[in-house]
Amino acid sequence: TGWALDLDGVLWLADSPIPGASDAVAILLGDGEQVALVTNNSAPTVADYRDKLARHGIPEGVPVLTSAMAVATLVSAGERVLVCGGDGLFEAVQQRGADTVADDRDPPPVDAVVVGFHRAFDYERLRRAATAVGAGARLLAANDDATYPTAAGPIPGTGALLAAIERASGATAVIGGKPHPPMVALVRAVLGDTGVMVGDRPDTDGRFARALGWPFALVLSGVTTDPAGADPTPDLVGADLAALVAARPAEPRR
Repeated sequence: TGWALDLDGVLWLADSPIPGASDAVAILLGDGEQVALVTNNSAPTVADYRDKLARHGIPEGVPVLTSAMAVATLVSAGERVLVCGGDGLFEAVQQRGADTVADDRDPPPVDAVVVGFHRAFDYERLRRAATAVGAGARLLAANDDATYPTAAGPIPGTGALLAAIERASGATAVIGGKPHPPMVALVRAVLGDTGVMVGDRPDTDGRFARALGWPFALVLSGVTTDPAGADPTPDLVGADLAALVAARPAEPRR
């Protein structure tokens, strides 16, 4: 069985570890389960994630699939791409062979604008992105999550930045990350056709589980702290990943 685990709200909150999460991953791996880490945070590079996972006690070699990787599948080699995002988004788009342009200067004509989480977003970056889309560039986004969980509570996420660009340009973005098809394809390529999606957001992780056709396991250690009214309704609920793994059935419910 494959276990697709969200990161923010499941393994950690920003830099604060969620107690028992690393032990729960070790239990799954020790039981012979396949595990992949599936995140909508596009800002860190793969090396950043590897370093952070090591600090949090996650074994080396567990696959990490990011929304940056997912949205990058929507661009082609040789395209010129205005990247409104962090280093991880630049890395993923460049690995596709595209020519990246930063959003801190007026770009030449571009084929696509790709949006991800970045704290430097401001009016001038909004203007450049909207102008490029108005001139004919495709609008793509790593995800459309309204918020991002931290130990101090939710903060604005990529979806909040994307909403400004969509409103200013009149365009609707194509999304790469959970719960959209590009990320579905990435997860299936790694974990196969059978698995469980574990996350803290019904609107993202729950919908992603439904897109995969897998059970949705909701943890209450991130954005969602009360399962009442969750849509879609989770198949499993745990206070955190450790509780979920400890109480998991022999075969996940479908």
